[in-house]
Amino acid sequence: MPETANAGLISRQEGRDEAAVLASVAVDGPFGSDPVAPGPRPRRRYRGWYRLISPVAAVALWQLLSSAGLIPAQKLPPPTTIWHTAVTLVTTNSPAYGTLQDAMLVSLERMAVGFAIGGTIAVLLALVAGLSRFGENTIDPLLQILRMLPLFGLIPVFIVWFGIGELPKIILIALGAAIPLYLNTFAGIRSVDAKLAEVGQVLRLSKAETIRHVILPGALPQALVGLRQSLGVAWLALVVAEQVNANAGLGFMISQATQFLRNDVILVALAVYAVLGLITDALVRLLERRALTWRRGLLE
Repeated sequence: MPETANAGLISRQEGRDEAAVLASVAVDGPFGSDPVAPGPRPRRRYRGWYRLISPVAAVALWQLLSSAGLIPAQKLPPPTTIWHTAVTLVTTNSPAYGTLQDAMLVSLERMAVGFAIGGTIAVLLALVAGLSRFGENTIDPLLQILRMLPLFGLIPVFIVWFGIGELPKIILIALGAAIPLYLNTFAGIRSVDAKLAEVGQVLRLSKAETIRHVILPGALPQALVGLRQSLGVAWLALVVAEQVNANAGLGFMISQATQFLRNDVILVALAVYAVLGLITDALVRLLERRALTWRRGLLE
């Protein structure tokens, strides 16, 4: 009996030692950590306004060249003219264009609905494909085929299938948002270190707990990259979708301005598209900095 008890104690001790070794390898790597850990470096204060320097300089140069007569106003109106047109579109309800804020709200609604549908489907498919071989063999080939299709070449097909209402526009935006987010989330899940999953098994984590505490945090950096890419593609899809038989929105404003040869109105709508895209990208960058505070970048 004493020998059996001693053998049980030795077995439990070996199990604890194995768990400690696996945890150490997962955290410090196979060669361990340095004997003397360096102290935390002070984080540099992020100055987001630095990113405004180059756009402001480009607009100033544009205005100078236009004032000097080097850029014809008929082809490319100066920034002052575009600003005056934007103010007029905001304060005046034009019979041809409506108001700028109403057009912006319509476009934002289309973008929000399409991106929500496409992003949700993309994350769910990436989880299924990334966590099982059966899911990968079932879902990934179809998504890869869909990725190779020209997105904007599907517009005539969508019109034939779904008509000329809102549905084909929403589907085009959802499709444009889904592909980059799926690819990056899938790659992030598959790039999670297998040692971390082994530690989860040693700690007796369930499948759901392993996904929540190990796999999803490990895939988060790559998924956020995919989120930024999918937002860019979704905004581009919105621009194209609103050119097709729309009766409201920024794209409709561009179509109307094209008929009247109003380049200033076209540039106002394009500027609003750009500003909205930059705002959404900035929000994702902020989310990335808050969610990945544990990751130290090269320039930090």
